[in-house]
Amino acid sequence: MKTISKTVWILSFVSLFADVASEMLYPIMPIYLKSIGFSILLIGILEGVAEATAGLSKSYFGKLSDITGKRLPFVRFGYLLSACSKPLMALFAFPLGVFIARTLDRLGKGIRTSSRDALLSDEASPETKGRVFGMHRSMDTLGAVIGPILALVFLYFYPEHYKTLFFIAFIPGLLSVFITFLVREKKTNSATNIDALKKVSFFSFFSYWKHSSSDYKKLSLGILAFTLFNSSDVFLLLKIKEAGLSDTYIIGIYIFYNLVYAIFGYPFGSLGDKIGFKKTFIGGLVLFALVYLGMGFASNVYSFLALFFLYGLYAAATESIAKAWISSISDKKDTATAIGTFTGFQSICTMLASSLSGLLWVSFGAYTTFLVTAIATFFVIVYLLFSVDDKK
Repeated sequence: MKTISKTVWILSFVSLFADVASEMLYPIMPIYLKSIGFSILLIGILEGVAEATAGLSKSYFGKLSDITGKRLPFVRFGYLLSACSKPLMALFAFPLGVFIARTLDRLGKGIRTSSRDALLSDEASPETKGRVFGMHRSMDTLGAVIGPILALVFLYFYPEHYKTLFFIAFIPGLLSVFITFLVREKKTNSATNIDALKKVSFFSFFSYWKHSSSDYKKLSLGILAFTLFNSSDVFLLLKIKEAGLSDTYIIGIYIFYNLVYAIFGYPFGSLGDKIGFKKTFIGGLVLFALVYLGMGFASNVYSFLALFFLYGLYAAATESIAKAWISSISDKKDTATAIGTFTGFQSICTMLASSLSGLLWVSFGAYTTFLVTAIATFFVIVYLLFSVDDKK
């Protein structure tokens, strides 16, 4: 088997264009939300609810995908839903409308992610999982470089025309849906179990968790503990804004972060295949802790650039590695369910983390918010070092 198959390349380009659409909006999202009346606390709640919607639905639709043996229908509809949510963010320019549109976007992510990751896992061998997931993440993140650059160019000529960007973002989002029709899904001989299908609930991840292996539970608990204190990146962007930097600098630094992430995604995935997922992942957490310690003191563009360089390395060393690690200790027939269950619990933690960070920020300021996160990460590193085996 080739390390990077045609299907992996196609899915990587699908994610690239979808991320161009999403990341055109992400750097200006907190600015746009504040302009239509959102407080920092409300932004934290919005991001938490949105991510929880994505995670909870990943488990449900992952289970449906495993039972039906189908992947592509979930992938296509998920990308379509997210694409359509972009113009709705501009049309519904009031808090409740934005909550609905943002949740719709994340629901699309929830519908597609587990099935897409199962497709990627099927294209990898045990020795190449890190590279396959790393390549996909690199291409996905390349979209997060292109998207903000397009936003930066547009805002240079049309300052503060935020709503127009939401309509422009619909184009690459729709293109990502069309590219999915190039994927040829492998046929399965198993018939759909109708009775099992009827028994699937939106909270099916509780059922899978009870019957999952101890290795799966120990690994998931460690990463979930970290997630509980790892709030939305929106707070990092708000810190830059609070330091007095312009919108151009904010978007520029975010582009730089994603470029680092895209460049190192595949090399760190390959590193995970060679030295083990555990060492690579823990190395990423060390970088994360250093970044959050530094963010409490950063005040100029040079310090933010240095920190976001490290933040890009952290992301490359953890996000794709976590999925490769989870899939490597799960039965092949339950791949989508296993990833969906993990991300279901992860999104509950994300919701709490973003809400908690918003509350800490309002009550005690940015420094305390970042310091608490860094300290919590240290304890997670100790847990992973002594409690989790690096099985591949």
